[in-house]
Amino acid sequence: MTTANRRQVLAGTGLAGLAAALPVTNAAAAQAPVAGKPDLFVGTGGHGHTYPGPSLPFGMVQLGPDTDNSRWDACSGYHQDDGSIMGFSHTHLSGTGIGDMLDVLVVPTRGPLQLKPGALGKPQEGYRQRFTDELAEPGYYRVKLESGVLAELTVTERTGHHRYSFPQGPGHILVDFAHMILDVWDKGTLIDEASLTLSPDGMLTGSRRVHRWAKGRRIHFAMQLSRKPDRVQFFGDDDTPAPAGAKGVTGNRLKVAFFFDQAGGAPILIKTGISAVDVAGAKAALQGEAAGWQFDAVRRSAARIWQTELDRVRVDGGTPEQRTIMASALYHAFLSPTLFTDRDGRYVGLDRKVHQTTAAEPAFSTYSMWDTYRALHPLLTLVQPDKAAQFTRDLVRQTVQSPTGSPVWPLQGVETACMIGWHSVSVLAEACAKGIEADYAAAWPQIRRRAFDRTFPDIDSTLGRGFYYDLGFVPADKTWESVSRTQEYAYDDWAMAVLAEAAGAKADAAVLRKRSLNYRNVIDPKIGFARPRFADGSWWVDYDPIQLGHNPEKQRDYTEANGWQATFLNQHDAYGLIALFGGDAGFVKKLDALFTAPSTLPKNAPPDITGLVGQYAHGNEPDQHAAYLYAYAGAPWKTQAMVRRLLTEMYKADPDGVIGNDDCGQMSAWFILSALGFYPVDPVSGVYVFGSPLFDAAQVDLGAGRSLRVVAKGNAPASPYVQSVRWNGKPWTRNWIAHADLARGGELEFTMGPKPSSFGTAKADRPPSFEPPSFEAKRR
Repeated sequence: MTTANRRQVLAGTGLAGLAAALPVTNAAAAQAPVAGKPDLFVGTGGHGHTYPGPSLPFGMVQLGPDTDNSRWDACSGYHQDDGSIMGFSHTHLSGTGIGDMLDVLVVPTRGPLQLKPGALGKPQEGYRQRFTDELAEPGYYRVKLESGVLAELTVTERTGHHRYSFPQGPGHILVDFAHMILDVWDKGTLIDEASLTLSPDGMLTGSRRVHRWAKGRRIHFAMQLSRKPDRVQFFGDDDTPAPAGAKGVTGNRLKVAFFFDQAGGAPILIKTGISAVDVAGAKAALQGEAAGWQFDAVRRSAARIWQTELDRVRVDGGTPEQRTIMASALYHAFLSPTLFTDRDGRYVGLDRKVHQTTAAEPAFSTYSMWDTYRALHPLLTLVQPDKAAQFTRDLVRQTVQSPTGSPVWPLQGVETACMIGWHSVSVLAEACAKGIEADYAAAWPQIRRRAFDRTFPDIDSTLGRGFYYDLGFVPADKTWESVSRTQEYAYDDWAMAVLAEAAGAKADAAVLRKRSLNYRNVIDPKIGFARPRFADGSWWVDYDPIQLGHNPEKQRDYTEANGWQATFLNQHDAYGLIALFGGDAGFVKKLDALFTAPSTLPKNAPPDITGLVGQYAHGNEPDQHAAYLYAYAGAPWKTQAMVRRLLTEMYKADPDGVIGNDDCGQMSAWFILSALGFYPVDPVSGVYVFGSPLFDAAQVDLGAGRSLRVVAKGNAPASPYVQSVRWNGKPWTRNWIAHADLARGGELEFTMGPKPSSFGTAKADRPPSFEPPSFEAKRR
């Protein structure tokens, strides 16, 4: 699948004006900051692509209701507007632009057995059920189905727990092992090597291989029911019934139904363990995490775990809605990457082989790094430092094991190669710069191959590297998405330079640092835009920054962006970019034009260009740092006003509350960091640029007994401008702060006002850029 069609519907428009942002409150609120209550339905409407089912933080099982499996807005398996539930499956993706997972669907119902779900608009034609009384809390989900069944769900790390309360009379539970995400581009066999087996003790086990997005991934499960059914019926391919009394079935698309003559009375409980390695791993999950039938105890444990995690950031002030948005964003930011290790430490590597690790160093999946390197991983280094360290060491292992080197978008032991670049190097370089311990030298040979070796196999995300080496850019007449590739390959060069230094390869680091300036080769200073360029060095003549490229019907020149957004994609060389526009005044004028240009898009614009303010698109990642670039050009008050506007216009506490796909927590992480008052324009630098804090006060648990308190004195709807800053009681003139400072803990105090100030405008106080990280952070 190409990057250009990873998402398929609707381009939105931006909101206008800086509306009321905060209530008028006393910034020195006496009340201590508290953790808000998340709304798990935020992002389940619109195009947020989140789901409301229970999971533990970064858990392997992500259980929940499936309302649809065959359209873009059903990427997570759930959409608030659908009106009927197919059943409850054990794995989901949160906020992605491509769908997969939805493994092991459980359908509790009554009446005649139906083996197909039926059409979304006609649930009565299949096993779909309309529903009422839906409730979702961290670690728990409940809904009343039209059959009269009350369904409840909760989880441990590797097991899903169901409790179904049936009305009196017969009922049945269907396990649809053919259920999966479908797509109009899917071709050929989507599931194979499937099996279902019922053991004498009543345990159902199953395995299958799935060829959807993560092509060839495997899922294995072990399931137990609390009550013995009166009859069991297996179904093979084409829903062909297996012989009466059969204890299993093999094929591709399999199902099994458990019938109860009297389903009422005591609830029917189900517990399911999963594994990507084998059935033994799934059984071990049940044995180790699901002893007995303690649904309520599991639910209470999940709630306690979530409360601890959500308590990491507590806020005071703002509106009740904004506090809900903050808590919901934290919840979504802590869903992925997802655990991918069995209890015995086994996992599937990107080489498709089974590897062994330890409980202290688990393996993970679901790294949406084209999105999450920008804000989610920086957030985790601050509020989840121990987990960030585990992710770092896991990515080192995956880099060593992968046939294609630095991971791009690994999902369930499969390199999907989705999007462009190989931004795991950014996550690793950022971690290295922030002092997170890992064997970066072990990863360097594979990273170096991707950086220099022309014989290293290309994948979709790395096409055009040879042109990039020889010409200094990817030509538009040779490779699709050429402009964005040039820019993002340059950023990965910047990140790889840091890793080269850590590995002692100083000569390589120098080459990569110089090559990271290649982004300039696709910005035409004559017109002031990132512009497609051809192999002979010429530019696209009929350039239009609104368009997707010189021949968008065949191949776009930008990745989920147009010329406006791509012009500001650079993150690591802000002053070099400013110079291309003639200096501060010219650059500020160009940024102003980005935010005030008409919000028009071509008819074939990708759905990701959403949340428009002018031509700035907050609903997608390429220019989410753009508002902070004003700070580098001596106009930080413009950053402050725009950040406050985006915080209040682009997020809501309702199902349509995320302006674009949440992208595994990236959109949520942007809100969290920006609401705290700072943002990592260049994550590899280990530096945060100040914006405009949303809340009167915030308390951040940094781990190891350290905490960060952020106070915004004089905060009000009409006071988004920073007048001064104090750090640990002392005046702070810089318009930025290093991660090493924040990670040690202390108090960051902003004084806010209704008018722009001169704070942070002096050249000496502007954020550093194109400077190697100092590596001064203490090793964790």
